[in-house]
Amino acid sequence: MSLIIPKLTVVGAGPGDEDLITLKAIKAIESADVILYDALINESLLKYASKDAELIFVGKRRGCYAFQQEQINDLIVSKAKEKGHVVRLKGGDPFIFGRGAEEIDYVRQFGLETYMVPGISSPMAVPAYQGIPLTKRGASESFWVITGTTKKHQLSGDVALAAKSTATVVILMGMGKLSKIVAIFSKENRQDTAIAIIQNGTRANENVGIGTIDTIEKIVEEQQLANPAIIIIGDVVKERAILSSIYSKVYKE
Repeated sequence: MSLIIPKLTVVGAGPGDEDLITLKAIKAIESADVILYDALINESLLKYASKDAELIFVGKRRGCYAFQQEQINDLIVSKAKEKGHVVRLKGGDPFIFGRGAEEIDYVRQFGLETYMVPGISSPMAVPAYQGIPLTKRGASESFWVITGTTKKHQLSGDVALAAKSTATVVILMGMGKLSKIVAIFSKENRQDTAIAIIQNGTRANENVGIGTIDTIEKIVEEQQLANPAIIIIGDVVKERAILSSIYSKVYKE
């Protein structure tokens, strides 16, 4: 009987397109005894799992939690001790608003070996797929990546600080707070600032709305944009390369 060595590998699955997965991530998935995966991953990635691997969905959809975070933490520990290698498969990069560091901190106290495989992060990849550069000379010298919903379910105070800057602002999990975001930027007299909202970024059902702070709420209503979506605010949105969507289509085919 082989000795079970309990270990956790937190793996970034990328922003949605199944091709945007790293080789190291695929190797981790292939070697997993158990995979705990989130709602934002492309489930086609599970094809790399061993036929003997146990696959457990622990994500949430529309606010409905399959497991609470504390339950996920305990599940990682129990499954690792029972079967060995647990892969925690998360969308984007798990160390960017993905709670990957929290899970690693928790399981270490139970003696698990821990590993991390970074993923292509959605705040950068999703705008890029739409030809939006987060930085460009003459348009933006820096960018902020901000959570739209804090631990207390409030809009981050950093949005107000970012609105005073000339930086590109990327907001995750912010669709439910869009009216507040618009109000903050309007207060800084930035009604004409360009904004893009990208729903289901890099996936086949990607949907994009482009406008200004003053018009974006109407555009969201007309196009029925909703989560999961990323908000990009700044002059770089006007730098959008129109041919990028055509290139992406040809490349994918």
